[in-house]
Amino acid sequence: MKIESFKYDNRIVRAFAIATVIWGLVGMSAGLLAAIQLFWPEANLSLQFVTFGRLRPLHTNAVIFAFVGNGMFMGVYYSLQRLCKARMFSDALSWINFWGWNAIIVAAAITLPLGLTTSKEYAELEWPIDIAIALIWVAFTVNLLGTIIRRREKHLYVALWFYIATALTVAVLHIVNSMEMPAGLFKSYSVYAGVQDALVQWWYGHNAVAFFLTTPYLGLMYYFLPKAANRPVFSYRLSIIHFWALIFLYIWAGPHHLLYTALPDWAQSLGMVFSVMLVAPSWGGMLNGLLTLRGAWDKVRQDPMLKFMVVAVTAYGMATLEGPMLSIKSVNSLSHYTDWTIAHVHTGALGWNGFLTFSMLYYLFPRLYRTSLYSVKLANWHFWLGLLGIMFYAVPMYWAGVTQGLMWKEFTKDGFLQYPNFLETVLQIVPMYRLRAIGGSLYIIGTAIGAYNLYKTAKSGVFEPDTEAQAASLSETSHSGPAEKGHRWLESKPVLLTILAVVAIAVGGLVEIIPMFLIQSNVPTLSSVKPYSPLEVLGRDIYIREGCVGCHSQMIRPFRSETERYGEYSKAGEFVFDHPFLWGSKRTGPDLHRVGGKYPDAWHYNHMENPRSTSPGSIMPPYPWLLSQSLATNALPARISALRKIGVPYPAGYENGQAQKDLALQAKKIVANLKIGAVTNAPADSEIVGLIAYLQRLGTDIKSAPKTASAEPALSPAVAATLTTTH
Repeated sequence: MKIESFKYDNRIVRAFAIATVIWGLVGMSAGLLAAIQLFWPEANLSLQFVTFGRLRPLHTNAVIFAFVGNGMFMGVYYSLQRLCKARMFSDALSWINFWGWNAIIVAAAITLPLGLTTSKEYAELEWPIDIAIALIWVAFTVNLLGTIIRRREKHLYVALWFYIATALTVAVLHIVNSMEMPAGLFKSYSVYAGVQDALVQWWYGHNAVAFFLTTPYLGLMYYFLPKAANRPVFSYRLSIIHFWALIFLYIWAGPHHLLYTALPDWAQSLGMVFSVMLVAPSWGGMLNGLLTLRGAWDKVRQDPMLKFMVVAVTAYGMATLEGPMLSIKSVNSLSHYTDWTIAHVHTGALGWNGFLTFSMLYYLFPRLYRTSLYSVKLANWHFWLGLLGIMFYAVPMYWAGVTQGLMWKEFTKDGFLQYPNFLETVLQIVPMYRLRAIGGSLYIIGTAIGAYNLYKTAKSGVFEPDTEAQAASLSETSHSGPAEKGHRWLESKPVLLTILAVVAIAVGGLVEIIPMFLIQSNVPTLSSVKPYSPLEVLGRDIYIREGCVGCHSQMIRPFRSETERYGEYSKAGEFVFDHPFLWGSKRTGPDLHRVGGKYPDAWHYNHMENPRSTSPGSIMPPYPWLLSQSLATNALPARISALRKIGVPYPAGYENGQAQKDLALQAKKIVANLKIGAVTNAPADSEIVGLIAYLQRLGTDIKSAPKTASAEPALSPAVAATLTTTH
């Protein structure tokens, strides 16, 4: 048998490892600053580039795609070569992957604080960057599949199944969800509208969690955990069930983010049922990981890498039990839009993805630099500070979430809302926000200690750029042994396995999405709903730019507590011209779908200039730049034209003159209304005028609208008494 010599490429692994550490510190620091702003709004230093609304998507993108993304590539490039007994298919593609991916992250770090965003959660980046993401992901996929084709190992190990599913599914999700109509170099509108946009977005959003944060990390677990423990995977059969059941079921679960919304009930129920079924394969994978360590617990106690891994797998099990539980409608009615969801997400992000990434880093650095870990003691400090940080983060957020959900729904014995003013619920949970910031600080301190430990480890060793290896070629080994059947046979057919994986992930998406686009009755229209006026279009774009959707929903659910508080529940037909939809996923502030006509124009002006002048104790930051910056009226023709191309029925040529006249007329009326409210210095072309126009339009297309009021309901005496001490 002919033995071939070759070299594993460690340079690309080291590059992704260093990027992982750097972006981890950056992304977590952005998250900590955002967390501090929720109890100390002045922490943005009155800079429009670091308000919570702009900082939140920067934080999520930096942690998901920069920290976890680089960590994923780091682990995949290391393990893939060794599982295939082959160098990467193309060194050039490896480096295109590295530099391209990190250039995209830098672009995100620049554009998101500038307010250049689509507002779609986990998909906020604008269309030129979306195209770049697709191209770089293709480079990665070609490199992955090319290496598998050139492998010297006949069978594909379980980790490789998860890598294949990740590469293909993320590509499909990104391309379908990022279909948008450009209206400028860094401005676009989703081609989908309202209910359809919501379904596609959360089909993507949930499965970005599934196929970017979960499936690749499960593959990495299946490689690094047995390697570090020096034990085989507990059950080969369980890994087969885990893989196929997971990728088939996961893709159906997106609608559980839209329970009790205007999404058709059949889609909501479908998402709930498949979400509940996800418990089985998820826990199968968790148990497969933990039981691999049977008989190796003494090693776990001594090896920091395995400590991180055990907590990571346990956090995965906790999050994948809680997720299906939150998908049950009765539970979701309490949890949705609250901080409960934030706690759930960060159990997975900090525990599963964060700790597994740290585990890989502690495994790889000594091997890349041919030395031992600089300090086991520092690694243990990192572990315990990180674990304590997760507890201080998650527990207060669970407390805050349940408190919010219960207070929103509480009625007095006479049938009135116990807490009619939304601000009362906000003030009640401010102490929990402070504790959350303490937890985040502990986690970051641990990460910084880990970064120092890894740096000192690298300095104490000598980097090995290429690792010499030997193996027989696949042609030498493929015909030996008895004929194989079943899954073992499939593992020797990577093309067929890839095709079957694509079929498995495609079924659920097609069943959910196609009826929403082909059956008109699934998205009923309302004759009273008209397109936004030109001024409202620009105002809506400002609302999107400032990240208002990060704190305010525009979806009143059919609960008595919500209709009493906000007005008539939201109908699917009201959103047919919303490109993109703005239903939101978290209420740090009240729902705004029926805010139109609720307050005078001057109230909105004063609220944006100084929120605490209209809402004492508010944790919303001021937006003084809206009062001085001018509307982007020169961009209006391109935006009206783009919206017409995706179905908004503006008359042909409307943008070439009449739109500007309509904008000026509506702006003039708002300025006149502001003068009635003693605001005499508002220019008609200021951004605040456009934002007021949009806010006053919300919810007014149907007439059985909101209860009117000139101001927020009075705070209860107990809450009012806390204002002087809380803020």
